[in-house]
Amino acid sequence: MKIAILSRNPRLYSTRRLVEAGEKRGHEVDVIDTMHCYMDITSSSPSVRYNGEPLPKYDAIIPRIGASVTFYGTAVVRQFEMMGTYSINESVAISRSRDKLRSLQLMSRKGLGLPKTGFANRPDKIGDLLKNVGGAPVVIKLLEGTQGIGVVLAETNKTAESIIEAFMGLDANILVQEYIEEAGGADIRCLVVGGKVIAAMKRQGAEGEFRSNLHRGGTASLVKLTPEERRTAVDAAKVMGLNMCGVDILRSNNGPLIMEVNSSPGLEGIETATGKDVAEMIIQHIEKSASTGNTKTKGKG
Repeated sequence: MKIAILSRNPRLYSTRRLVEAGEKRGHEVDVIDTMHCYMDITSSSPSVRYNGEPLPKYDAIIPRIGASVTFYGTAVVRQFEMMGTYSINESVAISRSRDKLRSLQLMSRKGLGLPKTGFANRPDKIGDLLKNVGGAPVVIKLLEGTQGIGVVLAETNKTAESIIEAFMGLDANILVQEYIEEAGGADIRCLVVGGKVIAAMKRQGAEGEFRSNLHRGGTASLVKLTPEERRTAVDAAKVMGLNMCGVDILRSNNGPLIMEVNSSPGLEGIETATGKDVAEMIIQHIEKSASTGNTKTKGKG
């Protein structure tokens, strides 16, 4: 098979591992900088061009698109879909998962467990917004934030009101969520591929840090999932329409609560914590699933 990985940096751990796994299984794997692609949008023969030449026909693509380039990156994925190329994650599903509000609303509609969440632009009564999510302590998130950036824990209502007012002064869209104290600054990252959880790790925030992101000094360890946690992760991936994703879950007194669904999960932490060859499992899924035109949206949306 010919596989293209859409990644801005071929030296990144996840990109390197996918290349290694693909080549190990006898495939030809290219790394293509998404932002250097440009498109010939014609009804008769749509194509993606790169370095002055049309790209060859690929059997499958693996999008590794950063949040900052979602708009252009998903346009490139959509162009490949129009050409009949299989994408492990489709453009519509990636866009859906990158919109935190939309993804929470979709999962809420399907009855999946979520922290109590409020969304506002300029509420007349900030106190009522806080009351509806259970009051302080609360977690305040910038809608566009990633990797823990733009996420603040407000321990009192007064502090929360000040932070919300500050964000409003910047015309920022925010989410306000209940703080799940019993989670103890930890979450569980479940890696879902092809409708199954293939690996899971517990991420524990550094001392004095409520965010568990490994980029912020958190640590990762092996974890045993409950059947309910496994089912929740699979259901979240299904709602998002993602064939591969990381589902972040908090353990609460009310069962597993979904914090976020990531369409381009990093592989380093979870491969190190579990000892599993996650990259090879992703390639194996592509081998089973990739066929010309095997996309639900076929470039629509």
